[in-house]
Amino acid sequence: MIKYILKRILHMIPVIFIISICIFGIIKLTPGNPVGSNLDPKATAEERQAEMERLGYDKPIPVQYYHWLKRSIHGNFGESYIYKKPVSAVISDFIWNSFILNVIVFILAFLISIPIGIVSAVKQYSKTDSFWTLFSLFGISMPSFFFGLLLIYAFAVKKQWFPINGMIDAGSRTTGFARFLEVAHHMVLPAIVLTISSLAGLVRYTRNGMLDVLNQDYIRTARSKGLKDKVVIYRHAFRNALIPLVTLLGFQIPGLFSGAVILESIFGWPGIGRVMVDAINQRDYNLMMALMMFFSILTLIGNLLADVGYALVDPRVKVEER
Repeated sequence: MIKYILKRILHMIPVIFIISICIFGIIKLTPGNPVGSNLDPKATAEERQAEMERLGYDKPIPVQYYHWLKRSIHGNFGESYIYKKPVSAVISDFIWNSFILNVIVFILAFLISIPIGIVSAVKQYSKTDSFWTLFSLFGISMPSFFFGLLLIYAFAVKKQWFPINGMIDAGSRTTGFARFLEVAHHMVLPAIVLTISSLAGLVRYTRNGMLDVLNQDYIRTARSKGLKDKVVIYRHAFRNALIPLVTLLGFQIPGLFSGAVILESIFGWPGIGRVMVDAINQRDYNLMMALMMFFSILTLIGNLLADVGYALVDPRVKVEER
């Protein structure tokens, strides 16, 4: 297993290199540039040309890529034109806000969806199954931004139980446990929206996976031997039904850090998703490159963890170590 993981990591290096070339080329081909962000709107053509030379945008794109790659290998991702500080500092300031929110949603969604999916599969076509089927369709079809606005209107504007936006109260100086409670209070509404959105799909995946397994011959054989239903369902059926969830688990890893762009904008949550949108709108190339490469690497790591998870969940799946 260790040899397989090391081999896959080595294979990632050329893939990351190719991805970086593609992302860099696409970003450079987009119209506009960040030169004007550091200049006065009334700057002359000579001043703009001098700024272009300072930033290195007067050089050919392959040369620009070489300089970017050389800096990035040493951990220098340049300076953000929007925030006027190193890109690494910008990412560290915002990414953990998205991570905190998304990891809570991730845990809640899986803890709730797995038992519900199992019950829905075992009690197929029952009232319970019908209810959660309708719930899943509602959660999948309901736009998250619209649902978020409804919750804001109902519980923040009308009832005033929760704050409208932000991660902490304006001017707050709380620390310790009081700070934790304040952040948790602001997190309730966005967490509800994200959890319900994630829950809808996960319930369907769990239910369908369990139904496929429950109809297998070895499940009928286990029941014919007189095993209790709980043993058959949780020890024999559920382990094989986990394989589709392992796939989802791998793809969820980039989402833990990437943030929810629309909801972060609606709830004013200072996450990395909003930073990414601002970087794209204002052509902050250094920040865009760093974030896109970060998310690409996370996706590759998620795929690796999903493959390793297959082998751990299903002993029939063997990893190739040669």
